[in-house]
Amino acid sequence: LKVRVVRSSPPSSQFKATFQESYQVYKRYQMVIHQDPPDKPTINQVRLVPVSFEDSQFKSSFNQSATLFAKYQMAIHKDTPSDCGENEFTRFLCDSPLEAENAPNGPECGYGSFHQQYWLDGKIIAVGVIDILPYCVSSVYLYYDPDYSFLSLGVYSALR
Repeated sequence: LKVRVVRSSPPSSQFKATFQESYQVYKRYQMVIHQDPPDKPTINQVRLVPVSFEDSQFKSSFNQSATLFAKYQMAIHKDTPSDCGENEFTRFLCDSPLEAENAPNGPECGYGSFHQQYWLDGKIIAVGVIDILPYCVSSVYLYYDPDYSFLSLGVYSALR
């Protein structure tokens, strides 16, 4: 057995050279010990998007988010299609009394309402609606694709 101490921050050349191998060991450990599914979302698959029709990421993902919301509401809460249309989605999860603010000592993303989008294979599979405030993060709502319920995205989102 050979043990090496490899600087990870800032990343050394050894760290960079062994990153993929180390990641595969980590992933196997998570799957075997913690029963994580192999396609569990990673941090690179989560996007924090400001809830604003002025924001290009929000606008470009709006239809996909609204469609996912309707699928979730009908499957999980047994809503009718008329209960979860685009207007209902906008009223419930996009209209917010919070105003976006970028304080000098605040987080890089600023304060306000956000959709924390979970992407897998190019599509949104869950959205956490959150408010980022000066002293807390408030989880407003989470909806997910019921086809991915085995990933326990509600638990993952709460822990994240």
